[in-house]
Amino acid sequence: MKFTDRLRENILPVWRKNHSHPFVQGIGDGSLPHDKFRFYMIQDYLYLIDYSKIFALGVVKAGKDLETMGRFATLLDGTLNFEMDLHRKYAARFGISEEELESAKPSPIVLAYTHYMLTVSHNGTLAELVAALLPCAWSYWEIGKELNEIPGASEHEFYGDWVKTYSSKEFGDIATWCIDLMNELAEGKSEKELANLEEIFLNTTRYEYMFWDMAYNGQMWPTDDK
Repeated sequence: MKFTDRLRENILPVWRKNHSHPFVQGIGDGSLPHDKFRFYMIQDYLYLIDYSKIFALGVVKAGKDLETMGRFATLLDGTLNFEMDLHRKYAARFGISEEELESAKPSPIVLAYTHYMLTVSHNGTLAELVAALLPCAWSYWEIGKELNEIPGASEHEFYGDWVKTYSSKEFGDIATWCIDLMNELAEGKSEKELANLEEIFLNTTRYEYMFWDMAYNGQMWPTDDK
């Protein structure tokens, strides 16, 4: 069994809750209210800013492995100069200006999630860094593929492009590379080290669910007016 098979199987109930969340299902059947997706787009944009920093740290943590350094550098460039630009263009369809994106404040869930990943990535090994970022890439690809199987989902006026993006071969290649790298980095590690990687993977999978829930409920600080 590959290490990533173990990762997924050991937390399968949590993993599947992400797929069945009403926000995700609402994208698939087109029933998600636009205001919820609008909130999600803003928070996801803020999330990507910090997520891209993890790719930068991946370059550093890769040491003298030039191939891995180069791949992380490519992912960093793609996130900052392609994916975030697509986010801005997509957001405009929901009436979100670039000014609103740039001045937005992160929700407490986004802060907690990104700070956790960055802390693990700063202080840990390359394997720990990959364990932290893997649930996002892997679960989005799986979700995208599942939603793409729903008749009409990929052609929906508002959510079809999202489904197409995350079910695409290009995004799948990113997720597959991260999965393969996780398996490579896990080789030869002690059970204690593997258990630590599993805990990190579980934590960021939990954060993925909390992100969907935050977006669905428009959750900001409880003391702030909505």
